[in-house]
Amino acid sequence: MKLAELARILQAECRGDGNLEITGVAGIEEAGPREVTFVANVKYAAHAQSTRAGAVLVQPDFPEIPAATLRTSNPYLGFARAIEVFYQLPVYAPGIHPTAVIDPASTLGANAHVGAYVVIGAGVVIGDDATLLPHVVIYPNTRIGKRFFAHAHAVVREGCVLGDNIILQNGVVIGADGFGFAKDDEGHWHKILQSGIVRMEDDIEIQAQSCVDRAAVGETHIASGVKIDNVTTVGHGCTIGEDTLVCAQVGLAGSTHVGKNVVLAGQVGVAGHCTVGDGVTITAQSGTHGDIEPGKVISGSPGFEHGQWLRAVNAFSRLPELARDLKRLQRKISPKE
Repeated sequence: MKLAELARILQAECRGDGNLEITGVAGIEEAGPREVTFVANVKYAAHAQSTRAGAVLVQPDFPEIPAATLRTSNPYLGFARAIEVFYQLPVYAPGIHPTAVIDPASTLGANAHVGAYVVIGAGVVIGDDATLLPHVVIYPNTRIGKRFFAHAHAVVREGCVLGDNIILQNGVVIGADGFGFAKDDEGHWHKILQSGIVRMEDDIEIQAQSCVDRAAVGETHIASGVKIDNVTTVGHGCTIGEDTLVCAQVGLAGSTHVGKNVVLAGQVGVAGHCTVGDGVTITAQSGTHGDIEPGKVISGSPGFEHGQWLRAVNAFSRLPELARDLKRLQRKISPKE
């Protein structure tokens, strides 16, 4: 594809040889003369001067570089769309594999692809253009919207309700029992029946080996546009607001309420029955145990305001030096007789 044509598709301004033939995309350090790359982080800006890439996606005010540039307000998004141009996902033709087990009291929409050993229970309703890859299991009485895509070994448990454009990566479980137990008079744990469901709105992706637990009563609710990374647990009765990003290995204890446009970075833990306000960012490996006001940036375990946390970390690294200074000061003030 000519660079000028790629610029047109990406709605970017082309500076350089528009006739350059582009054959693919790559990272800025690996890209070759017929590949396009991007700079969206100032950390990599210096690499733009030396990259072998045929063209670089950059912001409109980026300095001129030896390579051709495609200038756009969002180079990272442009790069994502460029990948879509050059990499075509596998196409799964409509049809039902002979080993699939589909209860006759279920309803599949038009153009469904149902792979080997898929199991669909009674009372299930799935919308048009679904793709269920091998070993997917859909429990009874589940409702799923259009363009559902479930990778191998994904599971949706009984009674859950999923909207349109849901992607479940490998090994995802929607609607497993919440972790609820009550201790009886003899000190033994009694299982609390998890009678609720999981309700998911539209345009949600949940990545590999993550679990969204069903509620004990009521529902666990995931709003539209939420993206959940690998090996994450969303506890029973939680709610997550629109367009929130939940990164890898996050744990939300039961009845956690997370607002809109929140970023929970890797390995964040949030204690149960807490509210995280809209627009909050909680940085990696932080642990929180109380409500967080909208717009805050939180770090540490226990978590607190990010700027204060940076100062605290700086002071902590200097504790040995400060301790030595304190001992010297004490000797000056109270010398030994």
